Amino acid sequence: MNKLVRTGIALLATVLSATAFAVPDRVGDFGLLDSDGAFHQLSRYRNMKAIVLMSFDNSCAATDASLASLQGMQTQWSEQGIAFALINSSSESDVAVIRAAKADRGFDLPLLLDDGQLVSETLQLTKAGEVAILDPERLTILYRGPLASADQTLAGELAGTIDSTRVIAATGCDLSFPAKESHASAAPDYATEVAPIVAEQCATCHREGGIGPFAMDSHLMLQGWSPMIREVLLTKRMPPTQVDPNIGHFSNARYMSDEDLQTLVHWIDAGAPRGTGAVDPLTEIDMPNWKEWTLGEPDYIVTAPKMEIPATGVLDYINVDVDLPFDDDKWVKAVQFIPGDESVLHHLLTYVTAPAENFDGGETNTASVARRFLEGYAPGKVDAMTFPEETGVYIPKGHKLSMQFHFTTNGKATTDETLIGLYMYDEPPKYENFTRSVASQFRIPAYDQNYPSAAAYTFDEDVVVTGLRAHMHFRGKDMKFSVENPDGSMTDLLSVPNYSYAWQPTYALDEPMAIAAGTKVHVTGTFDNSEYNPANPDPSQDLTFGLQSWDEMFIGYWTYHPAKPAN
Repeated sequence: MNKLVRTGIALLATVLSATAFAVPDRVGDFGLLDSDGAFHQLSRYRNMKAIVLMSFDNSCAATDASLASLQGMQTQWSEQGIAFALINSSSESDVAVIRAAKADRGFDLPLLLDDGQLVSETLQLTKAGEVAILDPERLTILYRGPLASADQTLAGELAGTIDSTRVIAATGCDLSFPAKESHASAAPDYATEVAPIVAEQCATCHREGGIGPFAMDSHLMLQGWSPMIREVLLTKRMPPTQVDPNIGHFSNARYMSDEDLQTLVHWIDAGAPRGTGAVDPLTEIDMPNWKEWTLGEPDYIVTAPKMEIPATGVLDYINVDVDLPFDDDKWVKAVQFIPGDESVLHHLLTYVTAPAENFDGGETNTASVARRFLEGYAPGKVDAMTFPEETGVYIPKGHKLSMQFHFTTNGKATTDETLIGLYMYDEPPKYENFTRSVASQFRIPAYDQNYPSAAAYTFDEDVVVTGLRAHMHFRGKDMKFSVENPDGSMTDLLSVPNYSYAWQPTYALDEPMAIAAGTKVHVTGTFDNSEYNPANPDPSQDLTFGLQSWDEMFIGYWTYHPAKPAN
């Protein structure tokens, strides 16, 4: 009898335990741009009780009716902490077509652009007008089905009673997933399809001794890390492409095509198979020698001070000055960085400064200042950077280099002694390169999730813009660079909708832009000082301009040269 009682108690405990810990199906995090260029990440909606996503297909005749129903539900539920959005789940990827479809209908809901349909696949959407209700806190799906049956789930979520995913078959226009269907019949081949993408997009940083936290140097490594790889691809953390690909084009923006994303994710979803190839291509990649001067021996080599990097901890920026021994003026036509330990050197910025200047160069005291920016180092930057023809950076006699280092620890104490190779012009070039900061002052309130900031500058001479760089600290959310046209309209040059303090390259314009004297340029953006920003060290603080990483900055850098040669 006692044994029977104990068995019954154990069974009851098992049932209660299973009930207590029952949760809806996990979908994981993801991030998408919308048709207006704003970035949306599921985990950044943790201030909302739930988010309702409706699949959108412009070619479906029932789309207008579905939109009207969704907007009616939004009116009913939005004030109770429920967010609403559409997701373009169709195979139509032309952003202009998608934007026109939204404009024609006049709705104000965000329309998320599902790169390669991968998020729609993950949510298992099959019909246009089908709804997925997501919990941003737990990264789970609460409901999938027709909109008409969604109210019960929303009410249950607000009441805290949802412990499983509710699925109801939806009706309507079928969604087609051509890439998924193709890869379902034959998974992408590791040797001929997957490995080449990894070699081109990832392996320069993710290799032994590189800045990446793990090496992608074999099939075994990719297979072991495949869940993480899938997540960072869907959240757009990797490749570190912060830019909106629909605004401008930049040679160093690390774009990844929808086709490559589909290949990688579908291969991972298929179990990351090795395939039948006898040779593992990733084990045979011949990486460049990062310790070689790609243009031959430089005219002058700057040796930075030796840095001691601890095994663990978060390091603030390190600013150092290095004197230059030149007896006359110099003009730099190319520069190359050779890091002492590339596994910890995250990035390095270098400026030519006067004897009394420091790295800051007066930027803290003025809204705009033009400076001589030599160049910057970032992971994956192997070759020398050569300035455009007949342009260069001027080093007046007696000036020095001011450098800012950012190191990341990797569990092993090490040292770094970086070399900077300078290649000089024999005769002065026609144009001098400058980098102008365009900045603003601000006071960001504690817990503010969308604090706007803006700055502007009017060029007093004709210039040619060649590069742009966004700079904020941990609360930075997005930044946009625009040129004001004579009629008052704006031409956007660069949008960084998913700003990351960890990645601050100067984006080089594929096609430099001429700007006439008297033209006003604008830098606009927002900060996220809330607890929903995972990078925020302390959301309880009001923030102003400051040099330390726990302070904030709002600076847009414009790299340019005068349109007319110097006299």
